[in-house]
Amino acid sequence: MQQTKKGQSFFPSEASRGGLPAWTYDSEELTELEKEVIFRRNWLLVGHVSEIPNPGDYKCLDVVDERALVVRGNDGKIRAFHNLCRHRGSRVVTQEFGNCKNIITCPFHGWSYNLDGSLRGIAFEKSFAGLDKSTHGLKPLEFEIWLGLIFVRFKGEGASLSSLVAQFDAELAPYRIAEMQPYGVSWRQDFDLDWKSIVDVDNEGYHVPIAHPSLNDLYGHTYSDESFSNGLSRAVGTFGDKPAKLWSVSNYIKFLPEVEHLPESNRQAWVYFGIFPHTVITACPDLIEYYQVIPISVRKSYMCGGTVALPDERREMSAARNLNRRINLTTGNEDTQLVKWAWEGMKSSAFEDIILSDMEYGVRACHDELRRRLPVLNLTEAPALGTLAARNAELEEQQLGAAAAL
Repeated sequence: MQQTKKGQSFFPSEASRGGLPAWTYDSEELTELEKEVIFRRNWLLVGHVSEIPNPGDYKCLDVVDERALVVRGNDGKIRAFHNLCRHRGSRVVTQEFGNCKNIITCPFHGWSYNLDGSLRGIAFEKSFAGLDKSTHGLKPLEFEIWLGLIFVRFKGEGASLSSLVAQFDAELAPYRIAEMQPYGVSWRQDFDLDWKSIVDVDNEGYHVPIAHPSLNDLYGHTYSDESFSNGLSRAVGTFGDKPAKLWSVSNYIKFLPEVEHLPESNRQAWVYFGIFPHTVITACPDLIEYYQVIPISVRKSYMCGGTVALPDERREMSAARNLNRRINLTTGNEDTQLVKWAWEGMKSSAFEDIILSDMEYGVRACHDELRRRLPVLNLTEAPALGTLAARNAELEEQQLGAAAAL
């Protein structure tokens, strides 16, 4: 966790206040390497268990050329597979979510699978003489359910999700996230810029007083960030101790009823929990919002997420939730413009480096985690075209050798 003594900076020198160099935000080779190392090998969020309540219900996640399918079986269990027919690689389900009843049927040639992933039937089966159906079921995908949230990991080894985020368990447990139901529909927003640009704006509260009048009115005077190891982070802002100026904020605080199952410290607070590479869970007294940022290509990325809440028929709670979403929507629109301006600025010949405030330490912590996993990001200049992956492998070997020598 970030720690300093009173009056001491997080940054020991002016040079250490820099972040990732500009080339890392506009490199096709780097984006492809990030897809492999950062996204295929880390935990990604698919959704909430309440989105697939019945047998045959499914939800999909398409990310970095991978396709995840999460489905509830006839036995009530949730399973995860690659959304990939074993015949020719077609999708076996074509929509983001839906219900396939008792059977999953590939729309290309009609191969069918049971809800447990086993191969059920092959069209014109006699034309596949000798094929062992028992070894050609849907390929299982590593997944975990944490507090009702479903995560998948496409490749690689490493710590379980539950062990990585264990330090958040105690604070999040009282929210009863696993018992929540969808509040509205899942959403997606596309961006014409590098995914890290969006992550950067989400990792610091320094811009809140200027860029986000609603958030600043709600909790700006109390907002604080924390960064931990392995790319975890936490931020919190409390409200209610001073009159709000904006209509949406003052009425949100006014209508928000007492949420007695939460501890006093969280009844009037928005708490943000970050999980590497970029999943954010926003824990509000009235609802939970979750989202993540995913790269598509060098100048294309998207953010996707959803909202869940405990059943509550109180009119005051409904009003508070609507105002909560209004504040968040306004904030999102403001950030969309800000990240575009900042990303465009990095392409200017006048751009040298970013200069981070102590209040932006979360940006540096995220950049350091990216550098640890991709040492090529330590280079101030982009490697020669066509050499980036090889240069990164070379730096990884040096990194491992230095660690072994200690």
